[in-house]
Amino acid sequence: MVDPLASLSIHQQCKILSINRSSYYYKSKGESAFNLELMKLIDQLYLNYPFYGSRQMRYHLRQYGYFISRKRIQRLMRKMGIVAIYQKPNTSKQNVEHKIYPYLLRSVPINRVNQVWCADISYIPLRYGFMYLVAIMDWYSRKVLSWRLSNTLDTLFCIEALQEALDIYGCPEIFNTDQGAQFTSEAFIEILAKADIKISMDGKGCWMDNVFIERLWRSLKYECIYLAEFDTAKEAKKAIENWFNFYNNNRPHSTFNGQTPEEVYNAGNEVIKTQKLAA
Repeated sequence: MVDPLASLSIHQQCKILSINRSSYYYKSKGESAFNLELMKLIDQLYLNYPFYGSRQMRYHLRQYGYFISRKRIQRLMRKMGIVAIYQKPNTSKQNVEHKIYPYLLRSVPINRVNQVWCADISYIPLRYGFMYLVAIMDWYSRKVLSWRLSNTLDTLFCIEALQEALDIYGCPEIFNTDQGAQFTSEAFIEILAKADIKISMDGKGCWMDNVFIERLWRSLKYECIYLAEFDTAKEAKKAIENWFNFYNNNRPHSTFNGQTPEEVYNAGNEVIKTQKLAA
């Protein structure tokens, strides 16, 4: 977050975090209860029909008795950060001034832990508002390495999640994200570059490039978020923490014949250690 007491000016801090200075001073009025209800329903529909644009979303909402304008749906979808780009949520808006890196994983076999990590952002509804969730995942084992909640789409909560994952698990060979401004920001890229991590970014509109973490969001929302209605960010944070612990340590994964992501990750680490000792 921007710290008014820091040695750097507000302008400099906003530039590093890739946010407009006006957004620091802006005080949001929030959404009405009706709009929050619509946003939750739109998010649920989007999980089932990620190819829906505002027009199809309007027609589907009419089936539930919501006769609202397409312009309202467009505004709410932009607020939530989702858009029908062939199943790819657009929670991260691209900044045209930031460098875009090529996608490095096409036809590359992913066969070991810490070979590739990925990150993405998702919308999390609350009863009286909403949050944004970023998660960092090991691509091979599907283990969630770190995560953070934020009430804004800034860069800092993504940086905090990245730094925590690096501090605990070391460095991956490749880090893959979408082309969102949070992940292309100077501060985020600098951390990866200093750690000598190769940077990979999804092709524009290519939802399959980061499909594993997209599946994580679907599981999280159906198994946790939409089974309860959280009043506060604190409640949502606790529930998400519990679910990620369950997902990593107890939830059998069909890809690994019932093993959990934690078991696969730990086994992969042991293989790497054995190979290093043998060398």
